[in-house]
Amino acid sequence: MASLTPAISRQARTSYLAVSSLRRTFTTTPPASSSSSSHFHRSDYTSQGFTGSYEPGLPTSGPLGEASLFGAPRLTPKALKQHLDLFVVGQERAKKVLSVAVYNHYQRVQELQRRDEEEEQLLQQQARREMGRRHPADDDFPGQQRTIDLAGPAPDARPGASPILDYSPLTIEKSNVMMLGPSGVGKTLMARTLARVLEVPFSMSDCTPFTQAGYIGEDAEVCVQRLLAASDYDVARAERGIICLDEVDKIATARVSHGKDVSGEGVQQALLKIIEGTTLQISAKQERGRSGSGGAGRGLGGNGGVGGAPGKNEVYNVRTDNILFVFTGAFVGLQKIIMDRVSRGSIGFGQPVRAANADTTITGEDALFHKHLPFFTANEDAAGAARNALDLVEPGDLQRYGLIPELVGRIPVTTALAALDEEALVRVLTEPRNSLMRQYEQLFQLSSVELRCTNAALREIARTAAGMGTGARGLRTVLERLLGDAMFEAPGSSIRHILITEAVARREQAPIYLARGQQAAFHSLIAAEEERWEEARRQPGRGGDGAATFEQYRERGKAGGSGD
Repeated sequence: MASLTPAISRQARTSYLAVSSLRRTFTTTPPASSSSSSHFHRSDYTSQGFTGSYEPGLPTSGPLGEASLFGAPRLTPKALKQHLDLFVVGQERAKKVLSVAVYNHYQRVQELQRRDEEEEQLLQQQARREMGRRHPADDDFPGQQRTIDLAGPAPDARPGASPILDYSPLTIEKSNVMMLGPSGVGKTLMARTLARVLEVPFSMSDCTPFTQAGYIGEDAEVCVQRLLAASDYDVARAERGIICLDEVDKIATARVSHGKDVSGEGVQQALLKIIEGTTLQISAKQERGRSGSGGAGRGLGGNGGVGGAPGKNEVYNVRTDNILFVFTGAFVGLQKIIMDRVSRGSIGFGQPVRAANADTTITGEDALFHKHLPFFTANEDAAGAARNALDLVEPGDLQRYGLIPELVGRIPVTTALAALDEEALVRVLTEPRNSLMRQYEQLFQLSSVELRCTNAALREIARTAAGMGTGARGLRTVLERLLGDAMFEAPGSSIRHILITEAVARREQAPIYLARGQQAAFHSLIAAEEERWEEARRQPGRGGDGAATFEQYRERGKAGGSGD
């Protein structure tokens, strides 16, 4: 007799298998026969240390082991100077001073922002405490006096029991900077270069059109208005920006009295409060397409700041306490005032004769130079090297030049830039990232023309520009004269290679043009010119036997007389 087996449906079998799997999952005690189980108890690891803990007393390991304990800022004075080295040749001390000033200002901005955030957190914490001390009935009847003071009565303050305490934080004052130097040495270029890498608003204004308030011209407050526009009309960002005032020597007090000096001493007096710190009411119209976010609630009048009606001027309250001011100027003739103070006279035998031009370099007075140097420097320069007379500037020299003492006292940091010699001009032509030779090579490359200048030609170009007295700006003048015909002939012609040699730089012949397929001849001409220049460098007396000084003439005359 066959056994009867009950028939189980497929759906019931699937449900039974699911319930069995859930029972096995929630079972906490594994079978004794199971030797390889993934379940573990917390007590199994009580004798082992937890490797994810952090010990404050031990040095940090891993990729952050060598990191600074206080954090590494992205901007440092060395990083700023290295960036300036890519665009400005020489002027080492000026680049260091400007980098330090900008870095300190950046640190001040970060500290002020941190303090503002802490103050906001404290105010929010105090507001939460006040909400906890309030009686619930005060919310039902707003406006009435508090019925119960849950915090208890305040202690009696007896007069004279305790001294007046000031818990205001330490304030780091700003140090404005002034850069002196002749035209074309890189003062404006250094300011513009830093403006591209800073995270604070930056604006540059020319002091030449500034006049006293109420006269034809621009008021001194225009520099702050331009900074506000550069910060997208965000008052909070504008109050921590940098303003560069160029050509500040043009607002010096006029030496000849011909009436009221509205563009000299009047402008200086208007700049006093702006530099030291005041609140200015700037009336400006927002540019179309801009939407400022920081000016809301800071304006005056019916418009209420940025959110006013379109087409009307908005009034912004801008504080200048934390705005860094950088002054630049050529100060033509200042070196004569400095040399009159520190140098001896030019009358008498053996006395140095002072140059009548605007050259700021002095030679042969190393001891006198280091005696009056207002800052420390390592005496590593060779004896007899050219010195910059503007490095010896003192506040009294600027006052004699025409700046009022109140303005000079608000600019504690002063640095000078030296005039560029022939060697520096050659470096200006080739070394910077946007050097003139790279610009002209790229300009000819747009027309599929290759431009090359030999080393001898570069020396001749720098020598010609040095005689113009306009600094690095004279290099473009010389190159425009040399390449004027080439820029006219090359586009749209068969010319593919242009070579500028020493003879071309001396304007003794036209530039050498080569067509397509003459690349080998082009490079051979370059190699021949370079070899000729190297041979000339090895023979310094190749230029002739003429004497350069009177002593050489006398010695040669004696030698010629004894040989007869």
